[in-house]
Amino acid sequence: MAHTDIATGETATLIASDKVEGTAVYNRQGERLGTIKNFMVDKISGNVQYAVLSFGGFMGMGGDYYPIPWNMLTYDTSQGGYAVDLDKSLLENAPRYSSDKEPAFDREYGRSVYDYYGVTYPW
Repeated sequence: MAHTDIATGETATLIASDKVEGTAVYNRQGERLGTIKNFMVDKISGNVQYAVLSFGGFMGMGGDYYPIPWNMLTYDTSQGGYAVDLDKSLLENAPRYSSDKEPAFDREYGRSVYDYYGVTYPW
């Protein structure tokens, strides 16, 4: 794909944050799990720590938010969304929060999220 074919807000290797928000997330079986609400960036290193997945609810209302370690996601061009190696049942029991009760996104919380998914916490 030539650089002129890429939409505004993207390059061959970079994408604007507003284009990531709302992108679908699928598991490896092709089931749609939800969409990316936002992602959390470490202020010091600039590395993305989590993608926050919106999952459940009805028509985007009333669902919970699930932080998933960013490095678990890969972009799947065939689906036009992110893919993650998760079964829905694992996600249903994962760390989550509601829109009216965000957690303290501190290192202790980060470790608990990464531990749940069996991923080494990088910070």
